[in-house]
Amino acid sequence: MKLNRNETKAVLRQIRVSPQKLNLVAQMIRGMKAVSALGNLLYCKKRVAIDVRKTLQSAIANAQNNQGLNPSSLVIREAFVGHSIRLKRFMPRGRGRSNVIRKPFSHLTIVLRAEV
Repeated sequence: MKLNRNETKAVLRQIRVSPQKLNLVAQMIRGMKAVSALGNLLYCKKRVAIDVRKTLQSAIANAQNNQGLNPSSLVIREAFVGHSIRLKRFMPRGRGRSNVIRKPFSHLTIVLRAEV
């Protein structure tokens, strides 16, 4: 993905949560101003909101240090979730059988854009 001069991004890989649960939190902050999204994530009751907040803070720091953008003018252009590995564990069941337990991982990418 090619970024413009007024855009920056941060990526968090291998988050130990399913993509469906992570997408609920990412959907909540899409299109918001970065500063107000930080406040919303602070009071969100989902466990993964902590990781999303850290990634958003990293994207804001990238915008400040690398592009010299003002944090108050940043808007979340994209926040998308991708699938990662899926660990397979086995649980013994009755009569010599076993069930598969899948433990999914996810990727999170946040792209910020400076509004003029």
